[in-house]
Amino acid sequence: MATKHLLASGHTACAGCGQATGARLVVDAAGPNTIIANSTGCLEVFTNIYPRTAWEVPWIHSLFENAASVASGIEAALSYLGKLDNTRVIAQAGDGSTADIGFQAISGMLERGHDILYVCYDNGAYMNTGVQRSSQTPFDASTTTTPAGKKSFGKKTLRKDLPLIFAAHGIPYSATASVAFPTDVQRKVKRALDIRGPKYLQIFVPCPLGWRHDPSLTYDVARLAVETGLFPIIEYRDGELTSARKISDPKPVEEYLKLQGRFRHLFASPEGAEEIKKIQAIADDNIRKLGLLREKSKKEPEPEPEPAEEAPELKKFTSEELAKFDGKDGRPAYIAYKGKVYDVSARDLWDGGDHMGLHEAGNDMTEELEDATHGEENLEDLPVVGELAG
Repeated sequence: MATKHLLASGHTACAGCGQATGARLVVDAAGPNTIIANSTGCLEVFTNIYPRTAWEVPWIHSLFENAASVASGIEAALSYLGKLDNTRVIAQAGDGSTADIGFQAISGMLERGHDILYVCYDNGAYMNTGVQRSSQTPFDASTTTTPAGKKSFGKKTLRKDLPLIFAAHGIPYSATASVAFPTDVQRKVKRALDIRGPKYLQIFVPCPLGWRHDPSLTYDVARLAVETGLFPIIEYRDGELTSARKISDPKPVEEYLKLQGRFRHLFASPEGAEEIKKIQAIADDNIRKLGLLREKSKKEPEPEPEPAEEAPELKKFTSEELAKFDGKDGRPAYIAYKGKVYDVSARDLWDGGDHMGLHEAGNDMTEELEDATHGEENLEDLPVVGELAG
């Protein structure tokens, strides 16, 4: 049976719209017991063409500047009625409303401690009103209000660091995500909604129209922003940086920039090449400052090989057999990753076969680990006890 999405089909988003994908991921992860306050913007326009709506949950449209205030009122009413334990409140908006027009209301919501998840869909400009620059527009991007030309390469200032600014309010959770990693988006939504108090999540959502890239490249563009270091995927807990998605081999920023028309002018002159170096410096600084580079393991010099003994044949585990090693009631905890079965019993992180409330032993973790902020480097010192059959 097909899953019923809580942001239904039939809306009028552009082909390849990252925001439509991001919003669907968010509301599906939040579930039906959710009330959303949505500011003016693309998301409001393309999901609600009177008298129809694409939303399958209670949804309220507010002005550009006050989604956080409306959400605060909803949360206060639910609290008064004793219904807040069973209902989650989300305020959501684009980056212009979040970083500029609605900034004051968001700060107030966070400071007052409302139990709300604020989601910013970051497409780097005011797309709904004609691709004007916002304070989240990237350095040197050409927009209708920062046009590239003889006297300018585009926007002259850097992006506001919203996750850090909001983390500095002392809130329990502030994080970033990207539609290139949908499992991570939904994991963070669920994690945030399990925390009581104010939370902030900024999701990177490419806009083919405003960024002038092929609509079929939305996921490629979103992934390259992360792999270059231009959009770090991070989490703050109680104001402290607690996790960052590592990059094994950072891509040069040219690979990201060249796919988008808003940066085309940088490839047209020697002066533009110098601007690309400045953008590369921004990415390099993110990688250094946030510790995004995954260190390659240093291997000791290998001793002279001894006559090889025939390796014993690894046990083949079916999914049903693997499930028996769930780490509960004293049983060993095994997980599968890329066809190998690892014994994770010795890791205290897998308490009772459960890892941080998110992963259960006895399962194939390949997809989850590849889409997480950590991966196979955490399995290097664990014993391999078999292979996954099939």
